[in-house]
Amino acid sequence: MLIEHVAMYVNKLEAARDFFVKYFNAVAGKKYQNEATGFSSYFLKFDNGARLELMNKPAMTDTDKTLNRMGYAHIAFSVGSKAEVDRLTELLLNDGYSVVSGPRTTGDGYYESCIVSIEGNLIELTV
Repeated sequence: MLIEHVAMYVNKLEAARDFFVKYFNAVAGKKYQNEATGFSSYFLKFDNGARLELMNKPAMTDTDKTLNRMGYAHIAFSVGSKAEVDRLTELLLNDGYSVVSGPRTTGDGYYESCIVSIEGNLIELTV
């Protein structure tokens, strides 16, 4: 079985698209727009074929995203090496994103960092 894609609603669709293109080399597909409902989305494709759908529609409820919350916790990106985890973490930090952990080796042996990315969503960077 294969997870076909993961989807997330965002307030600023183009800004979210640009974030993943800039930092994770995503390739954005053509914007889909449903004029009747106001729904818009982009499918982003990553190097290994994984896909993320970014979505937006009017009148969505945007609740506070605390670090310790129920539901999906984060999206993890394997960036290939410890050096790349370090480099990308530093770049995101310098660009104003908060680093909540790492880079570090976790108790279960992962080398990772975790950042608060677009609209308060967590992204884990790992080898």
